[in-house]
Amino acid sequence: MSTHDDPSGTEPEEGGKPSFDKQPPSAGSPYDTPPGYGGQYGAPPGSGSPYDNRPPGYGPPPGQTPPPGGPYGSPYGTPGPGPVPGMPALGGWGARIVARLVDWLMVEALAVVVLLPFANFANQDGWVGSAWLSYIFYLIYEGLMLSRDGQTLGKKLMKIRVAMLADGSPPNTGAAWTRAAVFVVPALLCCGALWWPVDGLFGVFDRPYRQCIHDKAAKTVVVSTG
Repeated sequence: MSTHDDPSGTEPEEGGKPSFDKQPPSAGSPYDTPPGYGGQYGAPPGSGSPYDNRPPGYGPPPGQTPPPGGPYGSPYGTPGPGPVPGMPALGGWGARIVARLVDWLMVEALAVVVLLPFANFANQDGWVGSAWLSYIFYLIYEGLMLSRDGQTLGKKLMKIRVAMLADGSPPNTGAAWTRAAVFVVPALLCCGALWWPVDGLFGVFDRPYRQCIHDKAAKTVVVSTG
């Protein structure tokens, strides 16, 4: 047993180990861990992970290891297989598809309104022009929305968001526009709507983070906010 003095000023019971429940580390002490428990200095209270939304007091005390059952210890349901502590469950496919449909219908409606004074929707040319304008509007819409907070209006409705795979932060500008471009540009230039099933099926078979091709390109992941 280490001969260092207990910084809290309380001696452990004779012949036993210090009790973490009875002897929480004192405020402002440079020592977070009793002698013999992982070194002289304890770890900081939290990692500051954007995935970790736990209120104060739900995590293990400073210097102690997390309880058995996984590194997350979240009281709000079972977390998904995230790359960092505190990562919530991955966004479900149903929520992701509905969010896409909501966003696309809104953008398509906007394109129709913009073209209404100029295009003849009684023939095919009007709808073709609307589709092209929808692609462009959707690219701009998604790039702007994701670079803001990782959510489009459809994703807010379905309680999911896009996050950087590395640390859970909202996509930076480059990642947001890369993700939007890889989703839209192949459909716009060559593949049409056939691109989206290919992109989506890639994510269905991807493990462990269910990343579609546009997620792989941008290094993002879709997680739940609910």
